[in-house]
Amino acid sequence: QVQLVESGGGLVQPGGSLRLSCVASGRARDTYVMGWFRQTPEKEREFVARITWNSGASTYADAVKGRSTVSRDNAKNTVYLQLNSLKPEDTAVYFCGSGRYDVSVAGAYSYWGQGTQVTVSS
Repeated sequence: QVQLVESGGGLVQPGGSLRLSCVASGRARDTYVMGWFRQTPEKEREFVARITWNSGASTYADAVKGRSTVSRDNAKNTVYLQLNSLKPEDTAVYFCGSGRYDVSVAGAYSYWGQGTQVTVSS
């Protein structure tokens, strides 16, 4: 019953911005935290940012801290990831996950969306 759907990815030039969205349906709101992760063929799924449903407490990976903002709209069951000052190394498939634990490891998350591609290139 839990479904997560990401959107908002695309092709952007270095220094540009994107806002990713993740709409949670079913019983996803029963979870405690929503996380953003990214993955490339060369890398494991890595943590980007997370936010709790109840308090909105947010945490960021060092790679994006200072140029990213994670937020949520509880009424819309939606979380967002604003990515600014994008770099080529930000290129990846970005996934939204939900879980019960406010942690940064992908294995702790129970549900995942299909991902949305972010490509940063000239």
